[in-house]
Amino acid sequence: MSDFNQMMAKVRDEFGFIAALDQSGGSTPKALGLYGVTEDNWTNDDEMFNEVHKMRTRIVTADAFNGQRIIGAILFEGTMDKEIGGKGSAEYLWSEKNVVPFLKVDKGLEDEVNGVQLMKAMPELDDLLDRAKAKGVFGTKMRSVIKQANDEGIKAIVAQQFAVGKQILAKGLVPILEPEVDIHCPDKQKAEDMLKTHLMAALDALSADEKIMFKLTLPETPGHYRDCVEHSNMVKVVALSGGYPRDEANRRLAENPRMVASFSRALVEGLSAQMSDEEFNTHLDGGIDSIYQASQT
Repeated sequence: MSDFNQMMAKVRDEFGFIAALDQSGGSTPKALGLYGVTEDNWTNDDEMFNEVHKMRTRIVTADAFNGQRIIGAILFEGTMDKEIGGKGSAEYLWSEKNVVPFLKVDKGLEDEVNGVQLMKAMPELDDLLDRAKAKGVFGTKMRSVIKQANDEGIKAIVAQQFAVGKQILAKGLVPILEPEVDIHCPDKQKAEDMLKTHLMAALDALSADEKIMFKLTLPETPGHYRDCVEHSNMVKVVALSGGYPRDEANRRLAENPRMVASFSRALVEGLSAQMSDEEFNTHLDGGIDSIYQASQT
């Protein structure tokens, strides 16, 4: 069996969750600050990304981080281009940790129009996908954001996500479509109803061999996305924590059968650069286990 088929089987069939280690330029200073590394530790973006790579390397190389409970990890482009343990980051994840590598490919968000933020144009996406494929990456992730229950805007977000998803499928990678509903959306339930309607219509229009994934905000109604989870074109539906504290994110996740976590902030919550390796691994192990258990429903 090829590496791709082995990765597909792991993501589709195994229990576990996907770790989101893909903070980009805008969110990196906050992530580092929560980790105990302040802005006086770097003077430019290259130094900042070196600091975040140290953080990610410490997480990925920790004993607690492995394929027994973590089925995949989403990388930032800069992380993919760096090494962990003397190997390319994606290769290290798969060969040393049995964790399937994904890559964040979006380049940020447009300004809000019709209550949503579409993804910025990605003119270099084909080249990035070719590099990712060559480095052993299995799939991709791309995020847009729903701020208001605006049907026209939500329809546009779904159309864009699926259009770019087809471009990714054509390169032999599995796309994770992430139309995030902001947890502060004033009518979040209504926005989720609209989103599900458009997602199901787009899923039904796919050909049988177009297998994709969703990354969705934990919904107000338990089991809201069950029809997406059970669709024949769906590899897996994962959930973003969206700013909820880990306990609240885990509680909501446990109410949604067959959705699994893809947490970022909730995964690294409480970790600190100042911890000893033993403290760090113990704390990370506890966080991983709580998210793993919530993903078992």
